[in-house]
Amino acid sequence: MINLNKINKHYYNNAGTIKQEVLKDVSMSIKAGDSIAIVGPSGCGKSTLLNILGSIDVPTSGIIEFDGNDISQLNDKQLSSLRNKEIGFIFQMHHLLPQLNVLENTILPMLADSQKKDRKAITERALQLLEQIGLKDKIYQFPGQLSGGECQRAAVVRALINKPKLILADEPTGSLDQKSAEQIGDLLVKIQEEQNIALVVVTHSKSLAAKMKIQYSLVDGNLQKL
Repeated sequence: MINLNKINKHYYNNAGTIKQEVLKDVSMSIKAGDSIAIVGPSGCGKSTLLNILGSIDVPTSGIIEFDGNDISQLNDKQLSSLRNKEIGFIFQMHHLLPQLNVLENTILPMLADSQKKDRKAITERALQLLEQIGLKDKIYQFPGQLSGGECQRAAVVRALINKPKLILADEPTGSLDQKSAEQIGDLLVKIQEEQNIALVVVTHSKSLAAKMKIQYSLVDGNLQKL
């Protein structure tokens, strides 16, 4: 589904010379049903790699193919559509909108789609997912009324609402207590396996990384399979 071929990411100083090499000839393939953990020290480029996978950031050089298409050939509108329809994002902080209730937060990505959608069908899918992850009785509550773990579960539903092929999770349990972190980790794996979604997780958590089928280490810009 996704191929990264010799991805490099450099940051330059004002003189135009390389200030920092973040990623060095990174290559990897991601298939449907894969669950992948990327581990490494802080500042090693894990989040940068995840952002490049999600087309939020662009590499200095190298090729990224999504379903056989070189995404560097896509315009901004096409990239936005790719991110919204094919990729679900989960971050360390849930980023739920405080003025919207849980149900409204979870259906936001579908409402942003330019194609006309059936509001009833969207809501039904959200309700099914919210029930599946134990938030059925919280759908009309606001983020400020929920625990951190409950907010992150709602963020998982938001990431799944458009039936993406790929979920990218950047330290999804980093802000949670141990019990909530375990629950979120188990939930991600359960949904990934049930729906045959590709899941890539950046994490410092050994426990979360161990739940993934494939593990990589990113050190000094080099990606190695463990």
